[in-house]
Amino acid sequence: MKILALADVESKSLWDYYSPEKMKDVELIISCGDLRAEYLEFLVTMTNLPVLYVPGNHDGKYLEAPPAGCINIDGKVVNYGGVRILGLGGTMRYKKGPYQFTEKEMRARVRKARKLIVNSSGIDIFVTHAPVKGYGDLEDYPHHGYACFDELLYKCHPAYMLHGHVHQTYTSRFDRETKHPSGTTIVNAYDKYAFDFEDSMKNKTTRAELIKTLSGTFW
Repeated sequence: MKILALADVESKSLWDYYSPEKMKDVELIISCGDLRAEYLEFLVTMTNLPVLYVPGNHDGKYLEAPPAGCINIDGKVVNYGGVRILGLGGTMRYKKGPYQFTEKEMRARVRKARKLIVNSSGIDIFVTHAPVKGYGDLEDYPHHGYACFDELLYKCHPAYMLHGHVHQTYTSRFDRETKHPSGTTIVNAYDKYAFDFEDSMKNKTTRAELIKTLSGTFW
């Protein structure tokens, strides 16, 4: 399955200069946040592909006018073609906003997702807006990553984590892909990034194993 991940800036290649050839073989579009609703609506209309999304810290307008025809996966696990996808949008709380959370608040959101993860017998892709602490985040507080995401990767071992928030123009240390010690490939989806998800990448953890793994003080 070829997946197109998006975040933070509307790609001129896909919007101003769109052509069907550019979406050849793509089966699923995932937005990691901070993209105008009009952009996502354009893509879902022109491609006739499912567009899944989580909100970023600048997506407060989604509350009143969410991207029409697109699927909000924030706080949910969805199954597309057998690929189980968990979404948790938002960033570190640095001012008032509907999609900003302290570490404690995001940890509570992760804990709330535990039942969803168990019921789906694991996750294959973890979609966020904010990065993981220590993996592609920055030193300034608004761009800190979440430690609870780091723990979730160690416990659930998704094949991929997709995030945004850290723009390529912000830092010379921008990495498109980073390998987490858990085995997860972390992708910064800034602008656009396409990748192939193979059936062999699916998490084969059993429900019983998950229940045991996801027990403890963290959850």
